[in-house]
Amino acid sequence: MKKASIKDIAKHLNVSVPTVSLVMNGRGDEKRISKETQERILKYAQEQNYKPNIFAKGLKKGRSEMLGVIIPNISDVFYARIVSRIEKDAAKHGYTVIFSSSQESGKKESELIRSMFDRQVEGLIIASSQKNADDILALKKINFPFVLVDRHYPDIETDYVIVDNIGGVKSAVNHLVKCGAQRIGFISLKPELDAIKNRFLGYQQGLEDNEMEYISEYVQELKSDTFEEEMSDALDCLLQKHTAVDAIIFSTHYLTTCGIRELRSRNLIIPNDIKIVSFDQFKAFDLLEPPITVVTQPVLDMGDRAVDILLEKLRLKDKVTRQEVLNTGFIVRKSCGEIK
Repeated sequence: MKKASIKDIAKHLNVSVPTVSLVMNGRGDEKRISKETQERILKYAQEQNYKPNIFAKGLKKGRSEMLGVIIPNISDVFYARIVSRIEKDAAKHGYTVIFSSSQESGKKESELIRSMFDRQVEGLIIASSQKNADDILALKKINFPFVLVDRHYPDIETDYVIVDNIGGVKSAVNHLVKCGAQRIGFISLKPELDAIKNRFLGYQQGLEDNEMEYISEYVQELKSDTFEEEMSDALDCLLQKHTAVDAIIFSTHYLTTCGIRELRSRNLIIPNDIKIVSFDQFKAFDLLEPPITVVTQPVLDMGDRAVDILLEKLRLKDKVTRQEVLNTGFIVRKSCGEIK
């Protein structure tokens, strides 16, 4: 059934559009609209599957001095650090931050955006599931201030702050080659997210830059919800006796942690038997023996720039689109051995 609009309801019941709007927003009694009229409007609206336009409703709100932040998973230390930075920066400018986790669900992300509107946030910072293009387009259409962080939609023109995922993995390949690696494996997630796709591209380009052959069997893609169960089989593929890799790049810090655990269960010694690089830092990587070489992401800078861009849009009504790609860093530790 097609959803009815306020105009449709008003026309059918022969009442004014403002009257319907007031009743649907719970202000019928306040404006002394008769009980009978209110009941007619509500009954017909329900029959016609009417749902309020939460985005348009949000535009009519006054200042709340609140910002909304939506991330995939608050238990991920990477996103926890970004939220912490955003909260600190926003407080300096008199804003309170409310945040929620989408758990990588496009449906939940959509619900959270609507919930943020109900709470009258003035702007949004979103690390999107990349499964919710409709709402991103809707936010653009009404010129609601928002910034995407860490992830963006390549086909949708938006403000965003991301990192150079391609360059980060290329730096990992280059360093492993300098340390004598000749057969470099890559363990990643299924390429559902643009960032993961770009890390794979960085791996391919790194091999090409170093005149190394790309071998598809050296790439293992795991599911985000079952990677721990799949890690053993992935390493079996990479460590077959006659074609074994001598180095592995893990595309996330939690894949690295899982991979190291599995390698140790096989009594493999890092870096003598296998060299390791992790994309993204984990707080314990420098405490392991050996400490793990990492591609670092500028987490604090990402939070800073996301807040700066959002406040520019809020306070200056800045309509210029800002798209920033921040450089990764690289911390050399003992998990790659010494440069040859």
